[in-house]
Amino acid sequence: MRRKEFAVQEWQEIEQFLNEMSFGFLAMCGEDGWPHVKPLNFVYWKDTIYVHGSRVGEKITDLKRSPNVTFSVAKEYALIPSYFSDPTFACPATSYFKSVSIRGTAELVDDLEQKAEALEAFMQKLQPEGGYAPITADNPEYASRLRGVAVIGIRIDSLSAKFKFGQNLKEPARANLTSRIAERGLPLDEETVRLMELYCPHARKDSSS
Repeated sequence: MRRKEFAVQEWQEIEQFLNEMSFGFLAMCGEDGWPHVKPLNFVYWKDTIYVHGSRVGEKITDLKRSPNVTFSVAKEYALIPSYFSDPTFACPATSYFKSVSIRGTAELVDDLEQKAEALEAFMQKLQPEGGYAPITADNPEYASRLRGVAVIGIRIDSLSAKFKFGQNLKEPARANLTSRIAERGLPLDEETVRLMELYCPHARKDSSS
């Protein structure tokens, strides 16, 4: 994985986003020549994307055919209507979002310790409040289930990320747009304004100096 492509701050932001998200789309090579896209839960753990499921089925068949996969995660924060910028012109309509796209090499995880760690990472992500016995390879209650479940690890070979929050806007257009979004008051609008301010080129330049 070519981490040198990202500044440390940027890479930390990408990792934070992967840790925040629990749902993504895995594309694998299908026998029919078409990509098979599978929506599923995932966890990012120790530089690897992990997914799990049945030991039989399309995922396993596709994996045996080719270990080359792509995996994507995205979150839309706000739809930006055109009339926020222009009273009649349609072109300013857009959306603000974060997205990560990964090319990777997938393989079945056979080591029970690694399986247990990955599944425990799933639980800590999806059920952080606890309320369950920790998953460990030496816990007899989990022994048969660890052997029966398929865990796939995806090594990240290359990664691209796009966080779009109006970085191309100039003042006062950006100030006007943040004001309109804040006034709208939809559930993610406050967070959208915060991210617009965070990713504003001037703000990032000031924070790095």
